[in-house]
Amino acid sequence: MTDTRRQIEAHVRANAGIHFNELVRESSFAPGQIQYHVRRSIDDGELVRGEFYGRTHYYTPKYDERERAVLALFRRETAREIVVYLIEHEPTGPSAVADALGIARSTLEYHLERLVERTVVEKEYDERNRVVLRLANRERTAELLSAIEPTVPDRLLDRFTRLVDGLLESPGDSE
Repeated sequence: MTDTRRQIEAHVRANAGIHFNELVRESSFAPGQIQYHVRRSIDDGELVRGEFYGRTHYYTPKYDERERAVLALFRRETAREIVVYLIEHEPTGPSAVADALGIARSTLEYHLERLVERTVVEKEYDERNRVVLRLANRERTAELLSAIEPTVPDRLLDRFTRLVDGLLESPGDSE
């Protein structure tokens, strides 16, 4: 194995779920070199490729399909903040989460849909038939959450979404 491939694999190990563009930005190698070595690493079983939410992500084989999808979700700052809030305040209602994080309810629902689909969050109904949010597997979720850190472009995307939500919010919505 070449030193270049070792470095690329080490970077993926340290940044589970990294997507190709970020891998290129964070390395000193040309995109073609990265493509070549990543492809060879996948063929050798050292890396795994996953397509989630419109991006190609790379992982080590230690993560199963569900965990890979969850790690891709956790690269989004807003999804991470929702999960961290639930770790600290579960069970809670969606309105409390949206208010605490300062996000529009539609933005919350967008991320919750994916978190529920991947069984990170469970939606239940309380005795008054209101939606209550809980973490499905607190320990494993915390492990996966600590495995990655959102990249600057991922953070900017989420912050831009929040900015647009805030600009579109009607005066009556904030009361």
